[in-house]
Amino acid sequence: MLKSLLNKWVFLVLMISVLVSLRRTPEKIVESETESTHPIFSVFLQRDLAQEDEASSGSTLYLEYDYYRETCPEAEKIVSSTMARIYEEDQGVSASLLRLFFHDCFIRGCDASLFLDDSNGNKSYLIERQAIPHTTLKGFDKIGLIKEELEMACPGVVSCADTLALATRDGILLAGGPYYPVFTGRRDSIQSYYQEAMAGVPGPDDNLNRILQLFSVRGFNERETVSLIGAHNIGKISCQFIRSRLYNFKGTGQPDSTMTDDFLNEMRLNCQESNSNSVDVAPAPMRSRKMTELTAGMSYYQGLTSSISSGAGFDTHYFHNLLKGRGLLYSDQQLMADEKTADFVRTYASDDGTTFRVNFATAMVKLSILGVLYGSQGQVRTNCSLPVNNF
Repeated sequence: MLKSLLNKWVFLVLMISVLVSLRRTPEKIVESETESTHPIFSVFLQRDLAQEDEASSGSTLYLEYDYYRETCPEAEKIVSSTMARIYEEDQGVSASLLRLFFHDCFIRGCDASLFLDDSNGNKSYLIERQAIPHTTLKGFDKIGLIKEELEMACPGVVSCADTLALATRDGILLAGGPYYPVFTGRRDSIQSYYQEAMAGVPGPDDNLNRILQLFSVRGFNERETVSLIGAHNIGKISCQFIRSRLYNFKGTGQPDSTMTDDFLNEMRLNCQESNSNSVDVAPAPMRSRKMTELTAGMSYYQGLTSSISSGAGFDTHYFHNLLKGRGLLYSDQQLMADEKTADFVRTYASDDGTTFRVNFATAMVKLSILGVLYGSQGQVRTNCSLPVNNF
């Protein structure tokens, strides 16, 4: 009973916060750094404002909580139970799906366009999955497994976009992250957006201005940006994304000069130099026990000289590392380059994780309804990699 009431309270707080955020224009969002760093404070101050104009809540008007309650009442249970089984075998799935979800939503919205793997026989037609920022994404097969379970229970009902949104939330929960409600009713795209994916996803060597610009045009302010990037606190970052910073930063032939010698040496111990192209998905040649197939990367939780990378639960170790100047990615450490983002890093590192968890949950709700298709738009795929008309 107490747990049920708590979940309802969390749901109410998150929804009011998201409605307030969505009704503001991007220009106002960019100027929001004077607001409280904790959304709960502004939620209750602006509750009346949010209730005045529910029509401004954007995509939430077209999605519903428990959308499949009549057409596929067991849908969310199927997703959560299947995710639990997958997580038992592969705890890295939480980070994989979170990254997959972010990349899908960031390009034209949460419409599963990233999953399309068909060009109707046109070899010159490049699909979104082939874009350089997407070549190392994992978890497509896991969503495929969940989708198969849903199709057996309710053929042609639950979209791939909703499957990914629900599975991502459940994966975050399994990793110890916060609960947040997922609205459903998304439809699947019939198009893939290769060119936009090439240019629209933040990269590991991006500076802060570039990062903030990419988030701002999608309606996210500095607090939400730092919160979402904080998702790097789970999972492991491949050496592919770190190596250029250690050996040839931005084509200089030198490492990133902002790194201390000690930190540089620790990172080089884990990610040794390779002659392979920087976009090659294959790991570097293995030259020591530390460079095995399983450890060709680092997490923010592991000691950088550890021979294993165990990952971590969902907490604030990521922000503590940034405060020490030990961001694994240049783009991560850039959050400390300006007070408008560094202040949030310090805030998230200053308590037991409550502030970060609340802000992250609120930002994830907002991300999950970004640019969704609904109603008669798009379609509901039965196989996430193929549009319906290919069957």
